Amino acid sequence: MKKRFLISILFLSITVTNAQTIFGVWESKNEDTNKVDSYIEVYKKEGKAYAKIIKITDKNGQTTLCDKCEGENKNKPILGMNILYGLSKNDDEWSDGKILDPRNGKLYTCYIKLETKNKLKIRGYVGFAMFGRTTYWYRKK
Repeated sequence: MKKRFLISILFLSITVTNAQTIFGVWESKNEDTNKVDSYIEVYKKEGKAYAKIIKITDKNGQTTLCDKCEGENKNKPILGMNILYGLSKNDDEWSDGKILDPRNGKLYTCYIKLETKNKLKIRGYVGFAMFGRTTYWYRKK
């Protein structure tokens, strides 16, 4: 009985810990329709946070190229593209990185922060954080 109780506590603590992380798969919603338009995987590499688009819900969008992007992303498929680069952990947020908006091809300074265990705040900006745009991603269930 004691063993079963300890295993249950361990499982619960692992589940709670995993739910409190920025890492995993997130849903990005279209701001006009509020429908999920893509799934984004946030992952850790060499201590920094990155993200890539792993699924686009619109069948026509699955083959779309980033024609407005510059550099190495120019005319590359948006599906599978890294859009979040090199964020470092700073207290309760991840910052000092970049985010790419494949809709307009622009690269922004950004920070991300877990608002709740299932809601991730993404703030992209140019220059100062007060001059930018905030969007939210929701943990895929």
